[in-house]
Amino acid sequence: MGLNLCPFAKGVHVKGQIHYVVSHATDARELADDLHRELEALAEISAEKRDTTLLMAPDCLEDFLDFNDFLELADDMIEALDLGGILQVASFHPQFQFDGTDLDDVSNCTNRTPYPTLHLLREESIDKAVEAFPEAEEIFERNIEVLEKLGKQGWDALDVGAHACPHMQQQAKA
Repeated sequence: MGLNLCPFAKGVHVKGQIHYVVSHATDARELADDLHRELEALAEISAEKRDTTLLMAPDCLEDFLDFNDFLELADDMIEALDLGGILQVASFHPQFQFDGTDLDDVSNCTNRTPYPTLHLLREESIDKAVEAFPEAEEIFERNIEVLEKLGKQGWDALDVGAHACPHMQQQAKA
């Protein structure tokens, strides 16, 4: 939030509308069970009480490609629960890498988190946010620019690099 990488996050954070869940899953099946439960819970509660959920999986899907494969299951689950057009899942991972970038490219940190994370979002909330921020499609590009201007030294100075960009921190020690 300090870098304003997501201009929509501060409002729901200040209002206490973000639900944080740490999954104890050790495999994809257990994580799918947790995801199912959290999707249903988010759909049932009002946006005023809980606008979004962050489901973190510290002991599961450490490999980015396995996590990426899991996202198809997440999308299928939304459809099976008849929540298409109501909820969606965004994803973040410690090894996230944009196509065409080097693993240690600072731009990858826009989508990196300390643990594999599923961000459950209300489509209605996304629509409202886009109304308030009409250039929403430019957020992605702006985030990369912010991190590239910040650079590796600036990122390291924030003292989040060891968690959110582990490969960059390892390279700094080499």
